[in-house]
Amino acid sequence: MILKDKIILVTGGSGLIGKELVADINSKGGKAINADIGVETNLLDNTLQMDITNDESIQKGVDLTMKEFGKIDGLVNSAYPRTKDWGAFFEDIQPESWRKNVDMQLNSCFVICQAVLKVMATQNKGSIVNIASIYGVVGNDFTLYEEYGGTSPAAYSVIKGGLINFTRYLASYYGRKGIRVNCVSPGGIFDHQNPTFVSSYNAKVPMGRLGNPDDIAPAVSFLLSDEAKYITGQNLIVDGGWTCI
Repeated sequence: MILKDKIILVTGGSGLIGKELVADINSKGGKAINADIGVETNLLDNTLQMDITNDESIQKGVDLTMKEFGKIDGLVNSAYPRTKDWGAFFEDIQPESWRKNVDMQLNSCFVICQAVLKVMATQNKGSIVNIASIYGVVGNDFTLYEEYGGTSPAAYSVIKGGLINFTRYLASYYGRKGIRVNCVSPGGIFDHQNPTFVSSYNAKVPMGRLGNPDDIAPAVSFLLSDEAKYITGQNLIVDGGWTCI
């Protein structure tokens, strides 16, 4: 019960990884608040409608959480909004699409972190975990997509790389307040991708498979907990060994 009685906001808690984050936090004694655009606000049921691309929605969600629980012990930035043309080849990306994706995914993290950190600073404690990616750490392996004509979104690498260094900035800035800020960078997560992609990925990763959401969630719960009380500014890579070779 390493998260006993902790109130933890999880953005995108209805998503592929988000669902497992919520379940794992709850299983370890915490109260995970699913802050997601696709749910209705019912804090008795631990749901909070939040559009992380909307500054007013973010602030309203933080205020409602504080009104109901009186504290915010943790925040996990797991939401993954994106435009309909997400995944276009680099030469086909429209500048407006690029700007919008950076705004929705990276700038929204700034806004919610700022709102939550104001609360945590008054508490002199708290933990934030940002969900980044191996593609914020290393370059893309485009051979994975060749056989079926796919690609990896260019903005993704920029957003996740920026999020990792933003995490370091926040850890440095708020460390004296007793607040910890870390990242978890998953490797590829199985989501019924093209079979060619899955086969190629599995052949290259040392552990021989794509990850699953339940491979990621325990690492996040650990960093949220007091078991990680002297860990801040770190990027914990959970990738089956992908980045070690």
